[in-house]
Amino acid sequence: MRRTSHQSAVAAQRLRGLAPIVGANARVLVLGSMPGVASLDAGRYYAHARNHFWPFMGELVGASPELPYPERSARLAAAGIALWDVIASCRRQGSLDSAIRDAEANDFPAFLAHHTSIGSLLFNGAAAEAAFMRQVEPALARLGLSDGLRYCRLPSTSPANAAQPRAAKLAAWRAALNEAGIACDGPSSLP
Repeated sequence: MRRTSHQSAVAAQRLRGLAPIVGANARVLVLGSMPGVASLDAGRYYAHARNHFWPFMGELVGASPELPYPERSARLAAAGIALWDVIASCRRQGSLDSAIRDAEANDFPAFLAHHTSIGSLLFNGAAAEAAFMRQVEPALARLGLSDGLRYCRLPSTSPANAAQPRAAKLAAWRAALNEAGIACDGPSSLP
């Protein structure tokens, strides 16, 4: 199939990610790879209607998808969870991680130096972990910023990850957050 000039122009566009959601006392940083089209268009993390991230956060820390986005974000931050992506910018057609090209990582040395209370990095899927280990971890290790950090890859909440049952994914997220010191009592865990 031949590419049209519009498809080539879209493929050539450089996409930029979203600013992090982070509170003053964040203990956990959840990392995706790069926001998908729906998220970039909405300017909100995990905006795709079938993504399980916000339903999971609703069940675990009371950051329900039914809440307005600013309130959801505030509840996540109040629970000690920060949210960001490994990739700051890239070229990509569509939303699949496999289509990411020319990726540039976010400035993790500056971020982690500023947010010293973060002790755990939870990767939302294998692509986020692979991008981090390839593009970020070597610099963090050289600077001594990865000392004491705990890394954990979790099942992706993406609708593209349909092979694993929802209940198993939720259980893995609950266990990882609990291990990182985040109380996962659901909606009643926050005021």
